[in-house]
Amino acid sequence: MFDYIVIGGGSAGCVLAGRLSEDPAVRVCLLEAGSRDTSALIHCPGGLAALAATGAHNWRIKTTPQAGLGGRRGYQPRGKVLGGSSSVNAMIYARGHPSDYDHWEAQGNPGWGWAGVLPYFLRAENNERGASSLHGTGGPLNVADLLSPHRISRDFVEAGVQAGHARNDDFNGAQLEGVGLYQVTHQGGERFSVAKGYLTPHLARPNLHVITGAHATRIVFGEGRRAVGVEYEHGGQQHTVRATREVLLSAGALLSPQLLKLSGVGPAEELQRHGIAVVHNLPGVGEQLHDHPDVVLVLNAPQLPDLFGLSAGGARRLLAGLSEWRRRRTGMLTTNFAEAGAFLKSQPGEAVPDLQLHFVIGKLVNHGRTASWGHGYSCHVCLLQPKSRGSVRLASADARAAPLVDPAFLSDGDDLARLVRGVRLTRTLLAQPPLARHGARELADSAGAHSDEQIAQFIRRRADTIYHPVGSCRMGAGPRDVVDSQLRVRGVQGLRVVDASVMPRIVSGNTNAPTVMIAERAAEMIRQSALA
Repeated sequence: MFDYIVIGGGSAGCVLAGRLSEDPAVRVCLLEAGSRDTSALIHCPGGLAALAATGAHNWRIKTTPQAGLGGRRGYQPRGKVLGGSSSVNAMIYARGHPSDYDHWEAQGNPGWGWAGVLPYFLRAENNERGASSLHGTGGPLNVADLLSPHRISRDFVEAGVQAGHARNDDFNGAQLEGVGLYQVTHQGGERFSVAKGYLTPHLARPNLHVITGAHATRIVFGEGRRAVGVEYEHGGQQHTVRATREVLLSAGALLSPQLLKLSGVGPAEELQRHGIAVVHNLPGVGEQLHDHPDVVLVLNAPQLPDLFGLSAGGARRLLAGLSEWRRRRTGMLTTNFAEAGAFLKSQPGEAVPDLQLHFVIGKLVNHGRTASWGHGYSCHVCLLQPKSRGSVRLASADARAAPLVDPAFLSDGDDLARLVRGVRLTRTLLAQPPLARHGARELADSAGAHSDEQIAQFIRRRADTIYHPVGSCRMGAGPRDVVDSQLRVRGVQGLRVVDASVMPRIVSGNTNAPTVMIAERAAEMIRQSALA
């Protein structure tokens, strides 16, 4: 019996468990389907490449066939380990644009505008650059500059400046637009996941109980449609844990709506079709799923053998880099690969940047799962505010079955048009002298795409997620919204959703920092509710 049960030990779940258990009188149970975050591949930033290639600590979900992607099934990697996706991601710290949050507030969510959320970003942050009106120090999540960015990442920034874009040394500062190096969630040459910041230091607390390998199968409801517990599988056996105050669902934008539906909360027709008893008919559960569609330009650069790549010399450098990282936590393996980037407008009339670039110091093919011989670099072209909306639906009533994930990529023609402009803009940047002098050439798959139609076809062949699904348990005041502005699930008691699924609209940037902010704000709301 616990006061609070947190389902999911990802970014949001770690924040909730860490913050709520600060009160020694409160008993907290955290259920995580994955393992402990003990692998060196997690803590070594460069281990990201091996995590991507092997799919380790990953749910490895696939989408339904995407009409906008030529019928292909997309790949949806999500962290399955303490720290969740913050333990397997590219570690970029980005908040998005202030107008993102003002839009949230305008959708009937008081307090979620930029002025309301900034204090929670600051509370979470320990920025090694120091405190300011836009940066915090002393928070649990360490934010740092890369120790040893590759020289070509600086060439990318210079190329961006020569292409006419502003230099931006802080994407979380006064302006989002521009080109620069990313800050990352690192500390001392190691990945600094949300688990490392919020959970690991407190595992010895007697009031905090963490169960790994625990796959939640159903939220249990009592009288008055109140959430009173969680059923989960562990070691091949079924268990139940009880909550006296609240159940907090933090399984992410793909699995939170699935568990709500498995528990009887969702569209009645869909639940009945799978033989699930309806606790509460809530049609919006699983709807409004959206994500940042992304396409990658990959270039061969044989004259840059110090980039990451498959070659005899590359293997020797990798072994030397591994030795250096083990001894001193310095060197090439302190990279996050996506070291530099940009926030750009696809055309001059845009009010805010609608494109994000991630410059990768290696040849990124098929999410890093397909090896490509030789050396080179890549550039992601990501659409920040897609109009396409999809869904998460049940494949069956079996909690072990992956949900049917349909992001409906490029179903709105405006999304494709913006990406086409983004590819053109990115090519112009990559063609500037600081990069052009290296003689790199696009792979044949994209090199032959010149007209808008050819570029569009290339995008349909290769585009996919950049790992930012949101919106499937949307927060708002509308009839199809799932949670209210306190993140309480509508129509039931004692249940909140706290993760990226509640975002009314995706942020203009990477989603991990905003997810931490959401959970920081939720923890305060939960504490205040208990005092009421």
